Amino acid sequence: MARLPSIITVFLLSLFSISIPVNRTQQLRFNKKTGEFRILQVADMHYADGSKTPCENVLPQQLPHCSDLNTTLFLHRMIHADKPDLIVFTGDNIYGPDTTDPVASMNAAFAPAVSSNIPWAAVLGNHDQESTLSREHVMRHIVGMKHSFSQLNPPGVDVIDGFGNYNLEVHGVDKGSNHESNESVLNLYFLDSGDYSTVPSIPGYGWIKPSQQFWFQQTSSKLREKSKAAPGVGIGLAYFHIPLPEYSGFDASNVTGVKQEGISSASINSGFFSALVESGDVKGVFTGHDHINDFCGEMMGVKLCYGGGFGYHAYGKAGWSRRGRVVVASLEKKLDGSWGAVKSIETYKRLDDDNLTVIDKQVVWSS
Repeated sequence: MARLPSIITVFLLSLFSISIPVNRTQQLRFNKKTGEFRILQVADMHYADGSKTPCENVLPQQLPHCSDLNTTLFLHRMIHADKPDLIVFTGDNIYGPDTTDPVASMNAAFAPAVSSNIPWAAVLGNHDQESTLSREHVMRHIVGMKHSFSQLNPPGVDVIDGFGNYNLEVHGVDKGSNHESNESVLNLYFLDSGDYSTVPSIPGYGWIKPSQQFWFQQTSSKLREKSKAAPGVGIGLAYFHIPLPEYSGFDASNVTGVKQEGISSASINSGFFSALVESGDVKGVFTGHDHINDFCGEMMGVKLCYGGGFGYHAYGKAGWSRRGRVVVASLEKKLDGSWGAVKSIETYKRLDDDNLTVIDKQVVWSS
């Protein structure tokens, strides 16, 4: 059952948020004590106008006291419990049709990440631009926010579809001048999966276009070339909003988690999954969009995962807790006590209940 937030509760949680000084030039790095890099995925907040925004699909006793503030409180609690090194928002961060001021809505939606001083990154969904700002201007605002590692598009790339295609490199444990510490050991790819089809003969949602696929292939190739000089470097994860058609290849018998609704992918297959498999570095894909699916399934060596619906103004299922997904990448501990390459990637979800219950722990990839 959703906890009922108050202004005092949200304020106190903001005081206890993890404080990690960060700047836009800072490198993302694994923790030197634990050898871990922790990513919190927040899918489909659907934030609108704060306390004025009603919740969707909650129990009758929750409804009178439920609003966007429940989403805010849940995010504060997740940050405090899991102490992520990076927070990733996978689209439909705000819900444009019900948003009177998209800038104010974005500022409120991302406020827990900003106040925590933790690096964060975002991609767009199909609803973020449905207020008074264009898709480009929504992404520009996100890029300019404090502690945001988001990018409008790849530097040096003149032509690419969408807004919010970029990659972030996570470096090894800082060892001063040590060569390994200056290499990316975990590569994160972020893509704009679009909103709706712009081709009249093709109905439904958008998809990852050839220009984006080309950028991904070129970027992956360059990062894998680096890994030849540092074996074991270059494991990748991908984050975007709309699931690939390949998500439809799973049922209850071959997933961890639940499949409670149809897969709302594009009505055509643009071939991006083939590009992922061919690259060989991406071991996990994490999307949102279908709020009451939260499963992970493996296909051709790649885990395809949903975040599970996070926001209270997003459709859900009464009595089925909102949830967030955590991914933990761990480095190999060498005999001399130093840290090596990525050894494993694991994931689990937390429910927005009294205990922030952890469910569905599983391995995404292991060396």
